[in-house]
Amino acid sequence: MCIHLKFNHRKAVQMLNLLAEKNGGQINKMKAIKLVFLADRYHLRKYGRPITNDEYFAMDFGPVPSGSKDIAELSEFLSDSETGYALEYIDVVDRYTYKSKKPGNQKVFSDTDLEALSFAWDKFGQFDQYVLADLTHELPEWKKHENGLKYNSRLKMNYEDFFENPSNKDRCHIEVSEEDKLEFIDHLKEMSRIESMWS
Repeated sequence: MCIHLKFNHRKAVQMLNLLAEKNGGQINKMKAIKLVFLADRYHLRKYGRPITNDEYFAMDFGPVPSGSKDIAELSEFLSDSETGYALEYIDVVDRYTYKSKKPGNQKVFSDTDLEALSFAWDKFGQFDQYVLADLTHELPEWKKHENGLKYNSRLKMNYEDFFENPSNKDRCHIEVSEEDKLEFIDHLKEMSRIESMWS
């Protein structure tokens, strides 16, 4: 069963806004979406669910959360409601940068969401987008697609692969036991099944 979760655009907007605030008011888009990935990955591996429920693709510069990328770019692929909500908080500066327009609403986040965001920022916020891209190339969920990316610009990633432990502990390592992995995957499949019934 393919795991497909309902994207939470409010959390994605607030995460992107918070990252810009932490970076002095504006931030490189690629850096921001790498930090979104690292926060989502932390939460997924520690608590069994992502923060944003975004759809991830492997690309040359690492994993990309598709919906969050669209928000950071204020893309035409966003729905009217997504665009309207995003425009309350962020604005595009140029092709590579967006900025925060006003303080965010952290009430959309759980305590564990905020823990994951703090982890991503505190551990990796000092790095630029290219260092972060290189770091994500160490991870098994991206490496699985490395050869395929020689022939494709992007490849769909599966949340199940995010639970694989690397052979060498990477810089963003959180160990996941086999028991937790199976329990978390079952939980995600159940979330996906329930959401598909209501869509």
